[in-house]
Amino acid sequence: MSSTEKTGLSRRSALCGLLVALAVPGGLAACGGEPSTSGGGTTGTSGGTAGTGTAGAPPIAALADVPDGGGLVAGNPATSKPLVLVRTGDAVKAYDATCPHQGVTVAPPENGTMTCPAHGSQFKAADGSLAKGPATTGLTEVPVKVENGQVVLA
Repeated sequence: MSSTEKTGLSRRSALCGLLVALAVPGGLAACGGEPSTSGGGTTGTSGGTAGTGTAGAPPIAALADVPDGGGLVAGNPATSKPLVLVRTGDAVKAYDATCPHQGVTVAPPENGTMTCPAHGSQFKAADGSLAKGPATTGLTEVPVKVENGQVVLA
């Protein structure tokens, strides 16, 4: 039995963790599970200048890169920890993407639910609350806003 099988850490989860450690904004979107069918096909910030919002906050992701009715996992420029961004129209919410059960990065929302790939904890995309354990608490909301087409920390 390999060391990853003993800890329950999948190769995909380990690689996602490495991407987070390297603070690659938007680099985790491909690690979440099923490919998005919402269009767009890219993650992270959009082309052109990486620009900042009017308050000088570094962008987390371009609004256009966050699937409407879904979301993506991206790096938090302030802490280098992963955030899961959830979009409904022009409104975006963000949550600390670290599962409170054992610290694994949750997948982007599918059908209104974010799931931890390690042990199956589920969280409601609408508010980050716990829908199913083994986690005992929900995800922590991180204040964000949209400025100039970019999602930035509020």
